[in-house]
Amino acid sequence: MADKARENEAIRGMVGRLTDDFSATHNPAEVESAVAEALASFTDRPVRDFVPVLVERRHGRC
Repeated sequence: MADKARENEAIRGMVGRLTDDFSATHNPAEVESAVAEALASFTDRPVRDFVPVLVERRHGRC
C-alpha cells in the first residue's frame, strides 16, 4: 500500500509540474486528462516503480 501512496504522490507532483510548464497552452483539465490517459496505459503492468516517470515522459510533450 505504501508503494501505491508513493506512486499517487509522484503523479500529483507531476501533474502540478506539467500544469505549470504548459499553462500557456493547456488548461489544468487538459493536463490531467493527458496524464490519466497515459497512466491508464500502464494499469496492468506488474512493476510500478517507474510509472510516474514514464507517464511524464510520454505526455510531457503536450
